[in-house]
Amino acid sequence: MSQGHTLLVWTAEAARPPAANFATFDQRNSHNVLDFDAATAESAYFGSILPRNYDSYGIVATLVWMATTATSGNVKWEMAFERHQDEVDDLDSDGFATAKSVTAAAPTTSGATQYSEISFSNSEIDGLLKGESFRIFVRRAATDAADTMTGDAELLRVELREALAP
Repeated sequence: MSQGHTLLVWTAEAARPPAANFATFDQRNSHNVLDFDAATAESAYFGSILPRNYDSYGIVATLVWMATTATSGNVKWEMAFERHQDEVDDLDSDGFATAKSVTAAAPTTSGATQYSEISFSNSEIDGLLKGESFRIFVRRAATDAADTMTGDAELLRVELREALAP
């Protein structure tokens, strides 16, 4: 596979809720989105199998999002990977690697999309190997001082693509 190509894409409908503080489903002009609150750190989980053509150079995650009403301020997004190794990981408890984050400015036009990227090395994706099951969490760190945008952040899509070879 050529480096930089898309590995996986999730839409809002693919999200799974954590036990508490789940981003809520909403629609914007017939586009399904997940609303992440401005006052509470809310999350969503997405799961899949890492494609077998992954070349182990790391992963770049792109979060495609909008603001419900705001046209200024910043959103702090966090994301982490949880690897599901054969006969190793107990899925009765969470086992996410350390989260990474990006702070991104709100689009200056209501309804415009913003593309925010978080890069992960192979070790930062919990050592995930091609063909293995995994999940990610995406969270708005609304209680962090860097998150200054009022109102909901609306997540439209999550793309994972392979990082370019070093």
